[in-house]
Amino acid sequence: MDSSSTNHGGPLGAQTQYQDGYDKSLLHPMTRSQGRQAVGLDSWQYAGEDQWTAYEFSWLNARGKPEVAELSFNVPVTSPNIIESKSMKLYLNGFSQTRFANTQEMLGTLERDLSGGFGCKITANLRGVNAVENTGVLAGQCLDDIDIDIDVYDYSPELLLSVDLAGKGEHRLYSHGFRSLCPVTGQPDWASIAIEYRGVTIEPAGLLRYLVSYRNHQAFHETTIERIFTDIWQRCSPQRLSVYGRFLRRGGIDINPYRSSEEGEVPHIRVARQ
Repeated sequence: MDSSSTNHGGPLGAQTQYQDGYDKSLLHPMTRSQGRQAVGLDSWQYAGEDQWTAYEFSWLNARGKPEVAELSFNVPVTSPNIIESKSMKLYLNGFSQTRFANTQEMLGTLERDLSGGFGCKITANLRGVNAVENTGVLAGQCLDDIDIDIDVYDYSPELLLSVDLAGKGEHRLYSHGFRSLCPVTGQPDWASIAIEYRGVTIEPAGLLRYLVSYRNHQAFHETTIERIFTDIWQRCSPQRLSVYGRFLRRGGIDINPYRSSEEGEVPHIRVARQ
């Protein structure tokens, strides 16, 4: 969804009055097709998922004592809806002052609401704060190490170039310097982008310039990764491709879309700055 898309009725960009209690109506679903059509992606089929993590999730137990955990859930790319991230923050914040008889009751409420909002079955996972695993490292060539001049900061897919047409192979590349903009507030969204593909070599300097050209591009996380995937697929014709966006959290929540040309195991890599 880019800056030309509408967000009628949603909380993003509006002044917020935080509530102390649970309120299912705070969730604001939006159809995936709305965002994809805005950037010409409505006819594309992807494998993958959107990985949500709420690092500051809390609720009250039956005795009124606060419980704290890391909440995570994965949304299949085939779900009919996404949920606007600010509405998710408002909704989850309501749990922090709501009593539940036990953790199972809380999770049941949460999963029913999220499943209804996304339009598919959602399974939530809780981990104690002290149980969160160590951070991971993205594999492959770091594009940020390339010593080049860059002066294009507006979306430019023509910067993608294929080289070495005589040979094909497996390639892994990543960049920590990615930035795009929220399509409503204009605030920056920072991310590490990992790209894996099989096929003719994509010129690394051109790929870095292409990723940097998103610095003034306005779109939500999900369609940003789909746009990158589609541009590489169309312009460089790989045999296999995956694009993974590890976005930094805002308001205690991050959304990390993964898109692939093939079904299979989806990676879960939390980079150090997340």
